[in-house]
Amino acid sequence: MLKKIFLSITLSLVTTISIFAQCAMCRATVGNNISDGASAIGAGLNNGILYLMVMPYIIISSIVYLWYRKTQKEKQSLSM
Repeated sequence: MLKKIFLSITLSLVTTISIFAQCAMCRATVGNNISDGASAIGAGLNNGILYLMVMPYIIISSIVYLWYRKTQKEKQSLSM
């Protein structure tokens, strides 16, 4: 179980290197759209960037919370 979690985290960290390149492209698109007066498209891209940025933090924090809860239950069962 722990190997699978470690492998998943490692693979997600390795594959995010190519994702960082997309942010510059999105930012350039947003800048062009705002200068043309089409700010609705730019706002949509900004929301998309925020969504992509927040999701890894939610996933990692969920994994950490579940791990913490499991270790607390194990400690309680050992102390009884």
